[in-house]
Amino acid sequence: MFTRFPSVLVLAIAVLTFPMSLRPAGAGIPPVALDGKTPSLAPLLAGVTPAVVNIAVLSASPEEDNPLMQDPFYRRFFGLPDRPEPQLSAGSGVIVDALKGYVLTNHHVIRGAREVVVTLKDQRQFQAKILGSDAGTDVALLKIDPDNLKALPFGDSEALDVGDYVLAIGNPFGIGQTVTSGIVSALGRTGLNMEGYEDFIQTDAAINPGNSGGALVNLKGELVGINTAIIGPSGSNVGIGFAVPSAMVRAVMTQLVKYGEVRRGRFGATAQDLTPELAKALNLKPNQGVVIVEVAPGAPAERAGLKRGDVVTHVNGHKVRSSADLRNRVGLTPVGEEVELRVARQGEDKVIRARIEPVQPAAGPRVTESVPELVGAAVGTLESGGQPQAVVVVRVQPKSPAWNHGLREGDVIAGVNRRKVRNTQELLSTLHGASRPIVLNMLRGDSVVNIVLR
Repeated sequence: MFTRFPSVLVLAIAVLTFPMSLRPAGAGIPPVALDGKTPSLAPLLAGVTPAVVNIAVLSASPEEDNPLMQDPFYRRFFGLPDRPEPQLSAGSGVIVDALKGYVLTNHHVIRGAREVVVTLKDQRQFQAKILGSDAGTDVALLKIDPDNLKALPFGDSEALDVGDYVLAIGNPFGIGQTVTSGIVSALGRTGLNMEGYEDFIQTDAAINPGNSGGALVNLKGELVGINTAIIGPSGSNVGIGFAVPSAMVRAVMTQLVKYGEVRRGRFGATAQDLTPELAKALNLKPNQGVVIVEVAPGAPAERAGLKRGDVVTHVNGHKVRSSADLRNRVGLTPVGEEVELRVARQGEDKVIRARIEPVQPAAGPRVTESVPELVGAAVGTLESGGQPQAVVVVRVQPKSPAWNHGLREGDVIAGVNRRKVRNTQELLSTLHGASRPIVLNMLRGDSVVNIVLR
C-alpha cells in the first residue's frame, strides 16, 4: 500500500559506525569520536536540526464541503453540531532561506489550510503565510518572520548515487523532532500513483506519519530532498520511503516565489522509454535516452524540428533516464524559456531548441456551472463536432477549496476514478455517487494529472 500523509514525513540517520580511520570520500563532516572511541554524527546534526521545523495546520473539516451540512434542519435532525469542528494536523518543514524566512514543505501538508503555525527547534512559534503550492510535485512554500533563523543549504540531488548515506529529520507521529538513518536505495522512482510529476529518491531511512515535508540530508549537511511518502501495509515504516529531489524542489520554489504557482507550458511531444528491443531495432544502446512517439502539429516541438523517431539523450545538458525524466524536465521549464534537446537521428547527433509556450485554455464550453465537490471552480462541457467530449475548468477562485486541491483554469477533466465523464451532468452524478478519496483524471497541457479529493 502506498501512503501519503496529511502530516509531515521525517527522515534521519541515526548512528553510523565507521572504523576510526575511515573518512568517507566527499563527506563534508565525517563522523567525530566524541570520547575518543565512539563515532558520532552529533556535530553534523547540531548545525542541521535547527533548520528543520514542525508544522501545525488548522484546516476545514471534510463535512464543511458537504451541502447537507449547510442545511440547519439536517444538522438538528441528526443531532450534529451547528458548525463542524476544524481539523488539526501536524507535519514538518525545512528553512531554506534565513534572510527571507522561506520554509519548504509538502503540498499535501498544507492543503486546505486555514492557519499554519511553524515551531522551531528552540520552541519559538511563527504564523506562516502560504506563498504558493504545487500539487503536481507535492511542494509548498511558506514564509515566516526572518528572526534569527538557521537555513539548510541546497545540495545537488543529481550527484547522489545508490548507497550514499543520508539523514532524515522530521516530526513522526507528532512526538517532536526525530533523526533517522539510511542510505539512498534507488533513484528516479516513478509510477507510484502520485499526483503528477515523479522523480523520487528512495531511501530505507525510517519514515512514519508526520514526517512529510521534512529534510533528507547528505553527510555534508546539505538538503538533497523533501520527504513525502512511504510504502507500508500498515501506513508505517517498512524501510521504503520517498523524497522529492532537491533539483526538482529548487525549480518549483523559483516559480512559487515569482508566481505563487508553477506555470507549466506547452511543448507538444510525447516519448517512450528506450527498451532493449527498441534499442536493437534502432541500432542504439539501451537506457541511453527516450524515443519520441508523437509530435503535435503546430506545437513548439514541431516548429523546433523534433520528429517522430528521434531519440532524446539530453535535456539542458542532463542525461535523460526515462520518458518520465524528460517530462519532468520539460514540465518544470518556465513558460517563455528555451529547452535544449540533444537527439540522435539516423546515426547523427543534433541539437534542437524549443521555446515553451503558454497553455491555451480549452475553448468553447457549452454550459458553465459550479460543482459542490469543487467549491470555488466553475466548469463547462467541452464539445467537438457538436458532441460532448470532456469537462473543462472555466475558472477557479484563488485560495478556494478547488484551488487548494490543485485545479486551475483550462484543466480538462476526462474522468473520475478512471470512469470517463463527457459533460457536466456526468461529472456531477459521478462525483455525487463516489466515495472519498476521489481521483480526478485530468489533462493539463501536454501532461496527465491526477488530483485527489479527500
